[in-house]
Amino acid sequence: MLKSSQRRIAAGALLAAATMVVTTACGGGSGDGGKDGAGAPGFNAGVNKIASPSDKKGGELKFIGSQEADSWDPQRGYYGFMWDFARYYTRQLVTFKAAPGAASTELVPDLATDTGKVSADGLTYTFTLKDGVTWEDGKPITSKDIKYGIERVWAQDVISGGPIYLQQVLDPKGEYKGPYKDTTADKLGLKAIETPDDKTIVFKLPAANGDFLQMLAMPAASPVRQDKDTKAKYGLNPFSSGPYKWQSYTPNKSIKLVRNDKWDAKTDNVRKALPDRISVTFTTNADDMDNRLVEGEYDVDINATGVGSAARQKVLQQHKGNVDNPQTGFIRYAVFPQTVIPNVECRKAIIYAADSKSLQTARGGPQAGGDIASNMLPPAIKGADPKADPYGKLGGAPDLAKAKEALKKCGKPNGFKTTIAVRNNKKIEIATAESLQQSLKAVGIDAQIDQFDGAQTSGIIGSPKVVKEKGYGIIIMGWGADFPTGQGFLQPLVDGRFILQSGNNNFSELNDKAINGLFDQALKETDPDKAGELYKQINTKVSEAAVYLPFTHEKNIIWRSSRLTNVYTADAYNGRYDYASLGVVK
Repeated sequence: MLKSSQRRIAAGALLAAATMVVTTACGGGSGDGGKDGAGAPGFNAGVNKIASPSDKKGGELKFIGSQEADSWDPQRGYYGFMWDFARYYTRQLVTFKAAPGAASTELVPDLATDTGKVSADGLTYTFTLKDGVTWEDGKPITSKDIKYGIERVWAQDVISGGPIYLQQVLDPKGEYKGPYKDTTADKLGLKAIETPDDKTIVFKLPAANGDFLQMLAMPAASPVRQDKDTKAKYGLNPFSSGPYKWQSYTPNKSIKLVRNDKWDAKTDNVRKALPDRISVTFTTNADDMDNRLVEGEYDVDINATGVGSAARQKVLQQHKGNVDNPQTGFIRYAVFPQTVIPNVECRKAIIYAADSKSLQTARGGPQAGGDIASNMLPPAIKGADPKADPYGKLGGAPDLAKAKEALKKCGKPNGFKTTIAVRNNKKIEIATAESLQQSLKAVGIDAQIDQFDGAQTSGIIGSPKVVKEKGYGIIIMGWGADFPTGQGFLQPLVDGRFILQSGNNNFSELNDKAINGLFDQALKETDPDKAGELYKQINTKVSEAAVYLPFTHEKNIIWRSSRLTNVYTADAYNGRYDYASLGVVK
């Protein structure tokens, strides 16, 4: 995710605290931040508060990244940084507040005049669109554009890969076939959404879901105009409803956005639209990327996965004033597809044999990598218990005796062979895979490492057919909550109804009736604490299934250019900077 983390914890006190500004370097380091010479606000100056506040417009904001998005199509993209960046060219009925830290998790109106009128039974949501909201060609954005955009989520055979919450909630029986197979004259045949006029949109849920507004804040709920929909090619040149429009795009190389002169700031209280231009450069050399950031050639790592090991010491010692070290809300993990390793005891052997301390070190240690994780619910999610440790991972050391015992139970006393799949442009993930590979050797598990193109994730590890064909018994990945509930974090990973033939995120292909049933109970629960108890039960059953080996609750060391203004990390975007608020010193 894609994804997002720790939402809906907004508090007025936090927002007030967010106005504090750190103007001097703290925590050591020169704080020069490259060749621009502007000076940096200080270590962690952008964590839960605003560093270098400014409303000055102009200049070019320069992103660089070592990972392309899975797609820039709002209905198709699922990488978390894509969701953050997509707000430059997409809008939704509701969105997240432009504020640091936890205050960012508050939902506010965007295209709509308010956050909706909800019926007493929680089944009907009604929104009215603002006056003056337009597309990049000046034509009004209508309720039908929003409905059509949402309908595209159903077209998984054409634009696979994005979150399918809306599909699951609005059409749980799968009766609608998507706009490309829609036989109605206007291609707006989804019955659960009504558009009585161009300014009104009504959602009718078959069953109440307490997280529905959160789903409407996702890029997947963005409007798309039918006459501009190029289906599978839409991500190459999305038609803008936001403050910027696409000028050019060369996949895996560069993106250039320019101002959308049809966007009216009076209709948008969230996006500051400070830079005149926004550019993204992609490179396959992560170390070179870090060096170019430090030298001041670029402003932000769009992926926000943290400074790599090669540059980390230099950055912390000489440029600490340009560094933030936020919690991300992500869990980094290994997952075991059951089609490749079907025996639960064989999977348990991997978990017991893994050296958690070595894996944490491979990911950068406690500061750059995060705290050791022992189960699959992050601390911010209700129902989480960070101390729940069914496989004894918090101690850091492997349990070789239990690993060998599990191997005997699975009929492989001398071990077995398998393959670890890892993205080729993520050095930290490759290092993690190598650490795991070394640990498994101690009990005779021979794990070969296969590096794949990270930009092709949805068609490789996201394809159960490909995973089985390649024999990927272990997949290295990470996940952040789409919104801070068990539904928003765990459901795409472990609910069997979320298994997709392309763009799949339930890599283990876990399809347990008891787990699926507990989700159904939790989604209807209006009391967050009671829902949390159900998610706790789900998390326990996931551990028992032995399909996940969590590594760390992630922290990152992220670079903040001295040219940047209005910089802050947002919980709504996994501890990344709020991209839509950034400006630059010209």
